[in-house]
This record gives sequence, C-alpha cells and structure tokens, in this order.
Amino acid sequence: MCHLCESTHSSDYIYNPKKGRREFILDSMATAGGLAAAMSLPGAALANNMPADEVVRIGYIPITDASSLLVAHGMGFFEEEGLKVEQPTLIRGWSPLIEGFAAKRFNLVHFLKPIPVWMRYNNQYPVKITSWAHTNGSGLVVGRHTDINTFEQLGGKQVAVPYWYSMHNVVLQIALRNAGLEPVIQNQSAALKPNQVNLQIMPPPDMPPALAARKIDAFIVAEPFNAAGEMLAGGRMLRFTGDIWKHHPCCVVCMHEEDTEQRQAWSQKVMNAVVKGALYAQENKEEVAKMLSRDGKNKYLPMREDVILQAMTLYDEATYGSDPQAIKHADWDVGRIDFNPWPYPSATEFIVDKLKETLVGGDKTFLEGLDSKFVADDLVNYDFVKNAMDKHNAWSRVKGVNPDDPMRREEVFVL
Repeated sequence: MCHLCESTHSSDYIYNPKKGRREFILDSMATAGGLAAAMSLPGAALANNMPADEVVRIGYIPITDASSLLVAHGMGFFEEEGLKVEQPTLIRGWSPLIEGFAAKRFNLVHFLKPIPVWMRYNNQYPVKITSWAHTNGSGLVVGRHTDINTFEQLGGKQVAVPYWYSMHNVVLQIALRNAGLEPVIQNQSAALKPNQVNLQIMPPPDMPPALAARKIDAFIVAEPFNAAGEMLAGGRMLRFTGDIWKHHPCCVVCMHEEDTEQRQAWSQKVMNAVVKGALYAQENKEEVAKMLSRDGKNKYLPMREDVILQAMTLYDEATYGSDPQAIKHADWDVGRIDFNPWPYPSATEFIVDKLKETLVGGDKTFLEGLDSKFVADDLVNYDFVKNAMDKHNAWSRVKGVNPDDPMRREEVFVL
C-alpha cells in the first residue's frame, strides 16, 4: 500500500485506502444515500441534533485547504477566544465530510466552493459560507510517462478530479474547451475520440498512486497532493490553477446557518480564530508546513514535512517556467497557496455561472434558474469575517486586496 494513503486518525467516516476503486464507488453510493437521508431531515430534527454546548467540532480533508482551521486549532486561537474545541477529525472523502456536517457531527468545516451551492439549492440544506479557507493552492499534474506539455495534448487521456462540484472541475473544463477538447464522463475502458478527455472522480489521496501506476494520465487537485505527485509519483506540474484564475477560491469555510443566526457571539469568536489562523498561515508558511505534517505534534496531514513545504512555498519561474509552462503570469503575484479569508461576491457569481456550463455526474437542473447574484447574497455571511478581518488588520496582510476598495474585485481568468 502506498504510504501516501496511510491515515493517522481513526473514524467511521474515513475512506479506507486498502479498498479498490470499485469498493470506493460502492461506498460512495451508500454514503450518498446516507447524505440524502440526512439532508431530508426536517429542521426540528436537525435542531435536536445540535449539541447544547458550544464546542467547536472541525471536520477536514487532509489537504492544505484546511490550514486556517488546523492552524487555529494548533496555535490555540479558539481557546484565546474563550471557546472549547475538539481535536479536528480527518475525513478522506468529500461525500462523508458532507454527511458528517449534515448530521451535525461537525459545526466547522471546509468545503470545495461549489459544494455548499449544491447543498443549499439542490438539497435545501441550510449551510452558510462564512469565509474563504484559502486562495490558489491547486494544479494540474501530468504523468512523466506521458508527452503532455499543453492542454491540447490531453486529448484521448484519462484525468481525475476530486469532486464534480469543485473549482477543479470547473477550471479544467473551461481550459479543455478552450483547447478544442470535449470533456466526457464514461467508463474508463470505453474508447475515446482524439478530442475527448475522460473525467473521473477520485479521492485526493488516491491520485498520486494512480498516476504512478499509470491508471490515469493526469489529475487536478488541491495541495499537498500536487507536490506529492511531483516528488513521489513521477508527476510534472502542467499548470497552476492560480495562474489561470487569479487569487481564486477553492475551499471555503462553512457553518450551519442555525449557528450563524442563533449563536452570533459564538460564530464571531469562531471566525476571529479562523481568520487569525489564515493570517498566521500566510505569514509563516514554513513553520505551518511542519505543523501540518506527520512530523508535527498533531499530525494533521499524513505526509512528510518536505512535501507540504513544497506545496506551500515552491512557486517560481526558474522551476516552472519551461515546458510544461506551469506559470505564465508571474506578474500576478500569487503564491502557490495563499490565505485571504474575504469571500468576494464576484467570485461566487463567477463560479455559479460557470457551473451551469460544466459537465457533472448526476442531475444539475437546479442550476438552471439560479441567479448568481442572489447566491452571492444568500449563501454567504459576510458579517463575521469582516469583523474578524477588521479586528486583525487583515486587509493589509493578505494578497489580492485593492486598498482603495478592499471588499470588491474583478475576476481575472486568463489561460
């Protein structure tokens, strides 16, 4: 078994890496049923599941997207706010993390940005985005066994994405169509036309081993699995997503709407800690890499320190400026991963609009009449994060902020 997939936590919800892809699909189908059941509970039943105390219960995927939550825990920022907090629970798949959140097992999580869109408007589940978890922090990695140096050369290839409702799937499909290619979702053994690219869902921990075994030709995912693909699985970085969509969001911090409405003082304290964690991660990336690694005290991520350090810091033209040219916009001043908690409404509007054009598994008709400006206003709570950013003077400490108009921006997407 590949050591990349080893777990350092035990949980009924944790994906079992010893199982093959077929077993994972069957487990996911079962999980989806559990998720549907959890989301169908009436509001009163969900309220009854909410613990009477106000302990912070964090659920997270083992990726650097969770840094602000994990740093806030590791540095004691929740306790500084007078909050009790449990040891964060590592989950190895997005569906079980969603299910755990829907069942009120967790009251603070990070989700891929399109996930709460799907939860709130397809499943009518009362989730709220309360901040961004980070910006950038993802890339498209190709196998060294391939001759892929451009998006055009992905024709006829197998590419893994972490979840249909992900920034990764959206950005990848825009890029593929721009390159004259057609994204498809079909059995991996089915024949592909030269201009077709077959997409499949794969848990992030499985991606580097699958690339090394040549079961896939490329994957697009959050760090540190891109760095793991480069360092441990014979992968090459084709393109950083932050070099396509400038300072893009990927994961967002989410809470239950009930908490944001009925526990406002508690919610504000939570966001004070999370924003402080984000700022600490932005300003101390090398220290945070060690903190998050399996060599750190809490062993948050089951990866070596050097892998996470590369995932958080290695972003320069000398390394990534040749073919494949992973960085084309060095003047954008983005990091491999950055941490700006402010949830720009324009980015929410952009991703909702683009989701309508994105191929996903399953029914997405709920998106057809969904107004993106309405979503940006309805899905996101801006109050707690703004107060926390004001408290910590965050506007001058993060990247991508216009000092003349810090709460608004224009989305920049250039292939």
